[in-house]
Amino acid sequence: MIADQDMAQCRDAIRTGSLSFHAASRLLPTRVRDPALALYAFCRLADDAVDDSDDKAPAVLGLRDRLDLVYAGRPRNSYADRAFACVVEDFDMPRALPEALLEGLAWDAVGRRYDTLSGVLDYSARVAAAVGAMMCVLMRVRSADCLARACDLGLAMQLTNIARDVGEDARAGRLYLPLRWMDEVGLCADRFLAAPQVDSRVRTLVDRLLTEADRLYARSEAGVPALPVACRPGIYAARHVYAGIGTAVRRNGHDSITHRARTSGRQKLGWLGLSVLRSGLSMLVPGPATLHAPPGPEVAFLVDAAARQTRRFGRSEAVLSVFAQLEAQDRARQGLDRARA
Repeated sequence: MIADQDMAQCRDAIRTGSLSFHAASRLLPTRVRDPALALYAFCRLADDAVDDSDDKAPAVLGLRDRLDLVYAGRPRNSYADRAFACVVEDFDMPRALPEALLEGLAWDAVGRRYDTLSGVLDYSARVAAAVGAMMCVLMRVRSADCLARACDLGLAMQLTNIARDVGEDARAGRLYLPLRWMDEVGLCADRFLAAPQVDSRVRTLVDRLLTEADRLYARSEAGVPALPVACRPGIYAARHVYAGIGTAVRRNGHDSITHRARTSGRQKLGWLGLSVLRSGLSMLVPGPATLHAPPGPEVAFLVDAAARQTRRFGRSEAVLSVFAQLEAQDRARQGLDRARA
């Protein structure tokens, strides 16, 4: 069980750090909501540790070590680590899922860019769909079909985030737009990063991202009626609240450079009410046949890891490779610092 004080700090972290998830989580049953808040607090800690660091390599390597301690049953003395260690133990959380998140953060740390939409989805699988798979685990759902649809929802939410944050990411030196898409509209990636400005080309790319997100939101819905009844309102809420961010981007004329799309408290309340209604209707109407559609190639490894119902995996060669790259980068930085001293 998560200690009361640790749980309270997890709630505070999400209340201030992720308003959209906090709103959606209010409709989850307590048995799922509390471990979900602990999960999101650990993920938020990981994301912030990398984003707030001037030198991202040691930040990611530090998170790798913290995850090792969590799975060894000796979490670091931090509320998020202790709470997540309880989640890992209580729900038999496959290590491949949080490890995928760290791999995505490592890709950020090495400045990886993505040629195609599939490459962006590979990244989104790690930083978002992995969380969707972990949410299924918290609901005690290990069906491959449900896991695949949860991953679709995670992909859709991440594409929405990318569309909303194009300008903010560019000013921080980050780029998640597919490079081939940029080439097709005559937009130079390096010039855009040096001076991000909104024009018809950027608006077109943002619209394409949101269109792909809409396809994935629609595909994800088939999985909700297969979830425990008490969990359905919270998952519908996550779907509608995040899709609402995409609608706000569209209302801004697809301008994610000079505006950051926001949704109001009143809108969130409306989406929560809609989610409760849709959950009730889901008990009367059969779920769509697309529930049984196979997982996309970018998320198949997550579905496989969660469906196996085993917790302890060794690190994949891909994960070991990116961590080795980060370690080399960190050693080079330390050598440069010593030389300067």
